Amino acid sequence: MGSAEPRVRVLILGTGGMAHTHAKAFVAHHKAELVAAVELDADRLAEFADTYEIETRFTSLTDAIEWGDFDAVSNVTPDGVHFATTKDLIAAGKDVLCEKPLATNQLEAATLASLAGEAGIVNMVNLSYRNVPALQEAARLVAGGEIGAVRHFEASYLQSWLTQDAWGDWKTSPVWLWRLSTGHGSKGVLGDVGIHILDFLTFVAGSDAADVSCRLRTFDKAPDGRIGEYSLDANDSCAMTVTLQNGAMGVVSASRFASGHHNDLRLRLYGDEGGLEVAFENGEGRLRTCTGGDLTNASWVERNVPSGDDIFDRFLTAVQSRQMPEPSFATGARLQAVLDAAEASDAQQGAAVLI
Repeated sequence: MGSAEPRVRVLILGTGGMAHTHAKAFVAHHKAELVAAVELDADRLAEFADTYEIETRFTSLTDAIEWGDFDAVSNVTPDGVHFATTKDLIAAGKDVLCEKPLATNQLEAATLASLAGEAGIVNMVNLSYRNVPALQEAARLVAGGEIGAVRHFEASYLQSWLTQDAWGDWKTSPVWLWRLSTGHGSKGVLGDVGIHILDFLTFVAGSDAADVSCRLRTFDKAPDGRIGEYSLDANDSCAMTVTLQNGAMGVVSASRFASGHHNDLRLRLYGDEGGLEVAFENGEGRLRTCTGGDLTNASWVERNVPSGDDIFDRFLTAVQSRQMPEPSFATGARLQAVLDAAEASDAQQGAAVLI
């Protein structure tokens, strides 16, 4: 019998909130060994590394790369430094799982996708809702022709942390305040969760966006639009009309003012032979369809959904097998192009922008 596959030696870059999600996943996974962590703040690094029993610690990515005794990296740094840090890791030949968005503009995202392809590294963007089994099954149904040719859609990502304190008081917490400030690297609700609902849509529909018309809105939230060092100028709500390359059209929206919704995603997709609804609400996924004879009576059926895999397992499997996984940097770059087009559209009072 052959020997077991060597575990993937993983380095965590950044120790913010999402880093804990990554670290817990890798510590629990039989294919991974969490070998090192990098964080500029020495105290925060010590606390994080102690929590996950990580012995090797660096306050400089350059020093970590010079050490080099790791195979792959989870890049959970702030959005604004994804490009520079990931570029250095690609140059070092390290496989990378990068938090979304891949970069803060399409040019940088496309550059990373191109460099990763040339280097032959395994590359993924953590579009975490790809992990939802109902979403995976919906994509399989559409690809299999169950609803026919896709014609129309409605997609939304609704949060309400600006209207209630279930996740804490945003007015006093840097974890939330930075998301409201362009000066702190935020692209607003468009960049934070808009990328997720666009991926939710295009993944299931099996088609990328072709053009977008978008309006963004920033609401008054504090006197003079500022709390301490944070200027609250990032967009809070977005509404888009999107056309896909397959000809389907519909609407996509996202907001942090969706009172009554903590963190809910929903997609309704309509084809010429049926429709489906896939949702992730209150932490649970579900899938309903209306096809065949049910169309006459508009009867919707709850579908049983097989279990799926998560992005951490897919990443580790890809590192071991050297088979390129999805969602890749190329996917991240295509989504970033939509975000850039949405911002350009809003600047033109909602004019349609080709992607």
